[in-house]
Amino acid sequence: MTGPLDGIRVLDCASFQASAAGYMLGDLGAEVIKIEDPVRGDNYRGMTQMYGDAMSLPGGRLAGFESANRNKRSITLDLKNEKGRQVLRGLVERSDVFYTNLRKSVMCQLGADYRTLVRYNPRLIYAASSVYGPEGPLAEKRGFDQTAQARSGLMFAMGDRGNPEPVQVMAGICDQMAAIILAYGVVVALLVRERLGFGQEIEVSLLGSSIHLQATGINVASLRGKPWVRHSRTRTRNPLSNHYRCADGKWLLLSELQSDRVWPEFCHALGLEALADDPRFATAMGGRREHATELIAILDKAFATRDRDEWVSIFEKRGVEFAYSPVHDYNEVLSDPQALENEYITDFDHPVFGRIKLAGCPIKFSETPAQIYREAPEHGQHTEEILLEEGYSWQDISQLREEGAI
Repeated sequence: MTGPLDGIRVLDCASFQASAAGYMLGDLGAEVIKIEDPVRGDNYRGMTQMYGDAMSLPGGRLAGFESANRNKRSITLDLKNEKGRQVLRGLVERSDVFYTNLRKSVMCQLGADYRTLVRYNPRLIYAASSVYGPEGPLAEKRGFDQTAQARSGLMFAMGDRGNPEPVQVMAGICDQMAAIILAYGVVVALLVRERLGFGQEIEVSLLGSSIHLQATGINVASLRGKPWVRHSRTRTRNPLSNHYRCADGKWLLLSELQSDRVWPEFCHALGLEALADDPRFATAMGGRREHATELIAILDKAFATRDRDEWVSIFEKRGVEFAYSPVHDYNEVLSDPQALENEYITDFDHPVFGRIKLAGCPIKFSETPAQIYREAPEHGQHTEEILLEEGYSWQDISQLREEGAI
């Protein structure tokens, strides 16, 4: 079976987590060629300087780079070299998509901006990802995932109300969201080209994508004139929409908005039958809301009597109706039966690491399934292979290498 984007060729001239847009398109069947500088490569390859062993893998590979660059081949091109730019133009002529997260001024200097490349392929879809967006005073300003977290409001949406400090989310969540939006934009632009016959330039940003991620909260703030307050575990007005520490130190989340409906069942499942008829807690609005702090303290003590998985087992055996979930760390996500059954976490046979688990494609296609078929490439691993496919001879390739173009 082929993927939904089989036959589409994508040129990835991006670095860091922005490259993740390419693996998403690659999962869907697109051929993705990663263009890297012959000396430095993708900056993501050097992240050990920032994170040390947290990114290091056997064989000199880097965890973050592996995550963002599966299903790609790598070619090295020096775009400051005219011969290197000529190779790029030839690739563009026979490609469908070009995307980058380098600043527009840099791409103009390299002769790889939209106006230049579209001359070689009028049907080209050119996608650019920036930090703050293409317009405004910050359009060319340097920034990263964390600056988008800060400016978009995400850092103040995270954390407990009792602690006024902003909270950073690790693992490049804004970078990943921008990559998702870029891939989404590319697919829409491909549809437009199919229907109307022309390519176009599309632009996304970390800031815009992060705002979009929080659209409900931001729109509520606009409509009400004040933002949602942060959640407070000890002061929430609905104790059945809260998280509790269990005997083993792990956490269990309750998420029940219709708490009156499930209150008696909930009390019996916890062995707190007496609470079911306690007038202080009889209804959400008349009792539990007014006595929330008192009830949270009672539930804290109750949940602390058993391990988290024991509570989950009790709830499963009773077939409870109220919504709950264990609070997983990443290692638990990797072994979660629900995630595995739906292939949100999927197995992949890596030539260096063996059989490993990776985040899969979250979309199910009945006839054209997405898949992981290639590990992240070594620096320039496919340079000769791609050039030979493009019609270059071994002598041509040798000459390009002598001239520093590849």
